[in-house]
Amino acid sequence: MSDSLFDQGLLLMAAGMGSVFVFLTLLVVAMVSMARIVEHFLPKAAPAGDDNFDAEVAAISAAIRRHRER
Repeated sequence: MSDSLFDQGLLLMAAGMGSVFVFLTLLVVAMVSMARIVEHFLPKAAPAGDDNFDAEVAAISAAIRRHRER
């Protein structure tokens, strides 16, 4: 027997939503695994501390002062 048009539409919808779900699941798994691989092989970045804060403030102050002199 032939399926009705509504049954065919539901089957097509289920197949499409299922394939999108599988693709997105694989994409998430790939992204997480790549992030773990990158974390393993690349060194950790040093946390930004207050060491550069004084130098940055001095550089910004000098730039503002030079801009205002013009």
